[in-house]
Amino acid sequence: MEYLKLLGILVVIVGFALKLDNILIIVIASIVTAIVGGIGPVALLQTVGTTFVANRSMLIFVIVMLATGTLERNGLKQASAALISKIKGATPGAIVNAYGVLRAFFGAFNVGLGGVAGFVRPVVIPMCEGAITSKGLTPDPEHMESVKGMAAGIENITWFFSQVLVVGGSGALLVQGTLADLGYTSDLVQLAGYEVPVCIVAVVVTLVYYTLLDRHDMKKYCGKEGK
Repeated sequence: MEYLKLLGILVVIVGFALKLDNILIIVIASIVTAIVGGIGPVALLQTVGTTFVANRSMLIFVIVMLATGTLERNGLKQASAALISKIKGATPGAIVNAYGVLRAFFGAFNVGLGGVAGFVRPVVIPMCEGAITSKGLTPDPEHMESVKGMAAGIENITWFFSQVLVVGGSGALLVQGTLADLGYTSDLVQLAGYEVPVCIVAVVVTLVYYTLLDRHDMKKYCGKEGK
């Protein structure tokens, strides 16, 4: 009988496999789980409410996803590609690197730009594609996979190293707490100071690597060197 409590997971798997409405699947799975688990309607609503409040920061992510989807439906990708196509000499690597510098700068102030799902995929990657099509070329699938890897990589690297620069940010607090457990007392301002050269070196090395990779890819897939 204990396995019946997992019936809600089966409902989710079957629902997604049949490509049914996502929200409907979750609601049905919740109701089924409550029934087989002996949870009444009031207790179910209390559980949902408590979980929602405890994870309310996730609502921001959901709102960003909805806003991004709406913008994409109304031509965000096309607008991004059209904008970058007007810039002569633009290459995917140059666009990725420019985004990386901005990402590191804003990350140092704990300002997010949407991440891979909210900004890189709907804005940066279409710009990279537009940089290729503006040269009268058709983007090669393998080339675009390399571009996607660079775009996602620059997002992760710049955010990882720049977020520790925020005094009192989650990254700095994690480092401080880890050092405290090891018996070392540390100051958040000092930690940020030590992290500045580390962040600069990490970003510069990444920019150089992606510049070289971009030139290689442009020569291989587009018959010209990226400049």
